[in-house]
Amino acid sequence: MNWNMRHFFRMAKWARKPPGEKQVKMLFAVIAVCLALFAIERLFGWPDWLTVDGAPRTTLTR
Repeated sequence: MNWNMRHFFRMAKWARKPPGEKQVKMLFAVIAVCLALFAIERLFGWPDWLTVDGAPRTTLTR
């Protein structure tokens, strides 16, 4: 895994000064919405109208 030093600085900042209660609630809310969307997609499948049909590949003749 390629770790950037920025990630370590951010982790150190969070360890020294943890985020507030509202920020933690917002983070968990975003994670919950993402998990709900993932579960709905897995339960019902991907709709056909959202599938992009690829353009046929054509070769240039010279």
